[in-house]
Amino acid sequence: MSITSAIGKGGNKILLAIVRGLALSKIHPNVLTALGLVINIFAAWYLARGEFRLAGYIIIGAGLFDMVDGRVARATNQVTRFGGFFDSVVDRYSDLALLVGLLVWYGNINRQLYVVLTAVVMMGTVMVSYARARSETEIPTCKVGFMERPERVVLLIIGALAERMAPALWALAILSNLTVIHRMIFTWQETKRLEDAQLRAVKMGASSSGR
Repeated sequence: MSITSAIGKGGNKILLAIVRGLALSKIHPNVLTALGLVINIFAAWYLARGEFRLAGYIIIGAGLFDMVDGRVARATNQVTRFGGFFDSVVDRYSDLALLVGLLVWYGNINRQLYVVLTAVVMMGTVMVSYARARSETEIPTCKVGFMERPERVVLLIIGALAERMAPALWALAILSNLTVIHRMIFTWQETKRLEDAQLRAVKMGASSSGR
């Protein structure tokens, strides 16, 4: 067994133990989701103060709730349509709260370029999720693109812990918006394929009825 697989196996055991403990406590999964948001708001506060490293550790703590809420819901047979919706909405608030913290910090130190950069990251963050949600009203699934929420959170954590937030923001701004473009292209290709297939079916139906 490699070191990485051993670490992964050990981490999974710890995570399962936490899930079992929370399941036994009978705490509702939606409460765990909400607690994750509250913790991210604390992290945003420290980002706004420029205390990036402490904020990074707090974001890691909030991530624990992101990892266990769905598992607890499944372990306690409390999976609901609303739970999935609530989790997605709260995730968006968590993402934007952290970026608002950075907006406040860069505004306070008069770094206008990074205020704009953080705003571009905010747009990309919202549009990555929106592009998928809107696409999936037209096609079955749209999971393409690299910059999903876990990747965005990891980049923020790395930037915070290293106290090098600027490179993380540049990466987020570029990759999140490239992900949106990727999803737009993919949706265009898939909708065109579906429309072409529908058109062929109509033509075949018309030729069959004419015989």
